[in-house]
Amino acid sequence: MILEVKKINTFYGTSHILFDVSMSVDRGEIVCLLGRNGAGKTTAMRSIMGLTPPRSGSVLFHSEEMKGRPPYYIAQKGMGYVPDNRLIFPDLTVRENLELAIKIPRKFDGKPWTVDRIYGLFPLLKRLDKHLGGYLSGGEQQALTVGRTLMGNPDLLLLDEPVEGLAPIVVKDLGRQILELGKMGETMLFSEQNVKFAMMTAERAYVIDKGKIRYQGRIEELSANEEIKKRYLMI
Repeated sequence: MILEVKKINTFYGTSHILFDVSMSVDRGEIVCLLGRNGAGKTTAMRSIMGLTPPRSGSVLFHSEEMKGRPPYYIAQKGMGYVPDNRLIFPDLTVRENLELAIKIPRKFDGKPWTVDRIYGLFPLLKRLDKHLGGYLSGGEQQALTVGRTLMGNPDLLLLDEPVEGLAPIVVKDLGRQILELGKMGETMLFSEQNVKFAMMTAERAYVIDKGKIRYQGRIEELSANEEIKKRYLMI
């Protein structure tokens, strides 16, 4: 078990947002946290990364307690975070954005990520090598954000709503690239409200609604469960 979240409760001020949320991710898995807008997905991802620390519960990463640790410590331990607002450097080129994130992996049991490997995964970024980040489209910026996070050689990749606001053809391409990352052995947890995208990429899913986990299971089981989809995922 690479990540184990146990009954976390997270607040924004006096507002109780997450209620006893529990999740787990095994090494090499692609797991999705599904829910409608406002269900608590982003808060859950931020809680795991330490950006919005849980008030109670436990976040175990490689069996080490991360609750209460600052985000930079969690990142140093091997967790990579792709935020929903991308946060690339608009005045740096694509290559400079990637090179800025280079980090020697803590463990040398895999193939480290390089700019050339990122360009192999995202060929469009190679064509945009000298383009400034601020002039990229939404899909191009998202590819760059994922690539930049991979340059840190994370053990676990967290992606917060990776296809939000993207055109269908871009969503399809990103889905293929996430599946390719899975074949490479990358471990991923992503939050999403796009059910079709989740069905295409994830192996297991958690469904969250009003800050509570309402369902967990294999993605094919969720696909066949019309009651859960209708109750918690349909807009």
